[in-house]
Amino acid sequence: MNKEFFINKREELVNLIEDGSLVVFFSGCAPQKSADEKYDFVVNKNFYYLTGIERENFILLLGKRDGKYEETLFIEKVSLKEEKWTGKRLTEEESKEISGIENIYSLQEFKNMFNNLLKNDYEYIYLDLEKTSWESVDTPALSFAKDINNKYPYLKIKNIYGLVSRLRMIKSEEEVKEIRKAIKITNDGIKSLMKNSKVGMKEYQLEAYFDFTIKVLGAKRHSFKTIAASGANATILHYDKNDSEINSNNLILFDLGSQYNNYCADISRTFPINGRFTERQKQIYNIVLKAQQETIEAIRPGVKYAKLNEITKKVLIEECKKINLINKDNEISKYYYHGVSHYLGLDTHDVGIYGPEVELEEGMVITIEPGLYIEEESIGIRIEDNILVTEDGYENLSQNIIKTVEDIEKFMNN
Repeated sequence: MNKEFFINKREELVNLIEDGSLVVFFSGCAPQKSADEKYDFVVNKNFYYLTGIERENFILLLGKRDGKYEETLFIEKVSLKEEKWTGKRLTEEESKEISGIENIYSLQEFKNMFNNLLKNDYEYIYLDLEKTSWESVDTPALSFAKDINNKYPYLKIKNIYGLVSRLRMIKSEEEVKEIRKAIKITNDGIKSLMKNSKVGMKEYQLEAYFDFTIKVLGAKRHSFKTIAASGANATILHYDKNDSEINSNNLILFDLGSQYNNYCADISRTFPINGRFTERQKQIYNIVLKAQQETIEAIRPGVKYAKLNEITKKVLIEECKKINLINKDNEISKYYYHGVSHYLGLDTHDVGIYGPEVELEEGMVITIEPGLYIEEESIGIRIEDNILVTEDGYENLSQNIIKTVEDIEKFMNN
C-alpha cells in the first residue's frame, strides 16, 4: 500500500463530513496483561485505513472549514535511553512517507493545539465511537468524548464510525491485492496441515503446521484464533480449545486465516484425518458443497445481501429432506444455525452496513460459508471461500484451495 491510497481515503472521508468540523482518530495502545507485560499491540483498523501507520499512541487530527481541510499527525517521541529498551520510534520523515501527512507534531502538543483550534468556530467533532457492547471497555475515542462533554460542552459530538465503515465496504485494487496474498499464504498453510495429518494427533499439534507455514511465508499474524475442531467438536461454531485427540474416523474442521499487511483471509475446510471420507461423511459434505456453490453462483451487484442466506437454507433444506435428516423446513435450524456470509477486509468480520435492504456492490469482499452440524453423528462440516463482487458477477479469490471430496482424498493420499 502506498501513501496515495491513504491520502485518497482521508479526502473521501472529509468529503462526507460537515463543514466546521474536527475529526480525531486514535491508533490505540496495548492493554496491561500482568506485572510489567502488555498484550500485543494491534492498531485501530480505522486509524490504519486512513494513515497506513501501525504504532501505539499516535493521533490523527483533521479539520474542515470553508470547504478546505487540514491534517495533522501527532506521534510518540521518546528519549534515546527509552529507545535502548523498547526500540526505535517512527521519525517525522518516516511518518510523512508512510501516511502522506506533512504536518507532524509530538503527541505532547496535541491538547494545546486542539484547544487553540477551537478558537476558529468549529461546531462539530467527529470521533470513532465504536462500542461492541454495553460492558465493553471504553476505547480512547470514547474516553476522549467524555472529556469533550466536560471541557467543551458546546461542541456537538458525531460518530464517524458509520461513515468509515461505508468506505471500507468497497475494496480498492490495492486492498484486494493484499487479501489475495493473505489467501495464498493461507492456502499453503492448509496444504501443510493436510499433508501432515495423522490419526492420534492433538488438534493443536496439527494446527502448529499452519502456524509455522504462514510465518515462514511472511504473515506475522493470524486473522483470528484458529478453530481446529475434530469429531463432535466441529458442531460447536466457535470451538477454540483445540486440545482433543483426533481419532481415526474423525473429520476435522479448520476455520483459519493469515493476515497480510493487516488484510485478512478467512477460510474453512473440512477433511478426514485418515485421508478417506466415509460414505455418510461424503454425503453430508456434498450437501454443504452444493449449498455453497449455488449461493456463490447467485453473487452479482444488485442482489440483496440477505438473499444469499435464503439460497443456502433452501438448498440445505431440500437436500436434508432427501436423506431424511429433517422432515419439515424449520427443522434445519437444528443443523444449520448461523448466517452464510460476512464482509472481509482489515477485520475478519469486517465493518459495513448489514440489513435486509443492503445490496451487493462491485468491490465488496464477502465470505460464503454454509455448514451442517450433526452432533448426534459427531459430524460438523463447514466450507468457506472468500468472494470478490465484480462488475458483472463474482470472483472466487480462494478458488485454488481444494475442496471437493475427490481432490481432498487425492491430495492426502499422494
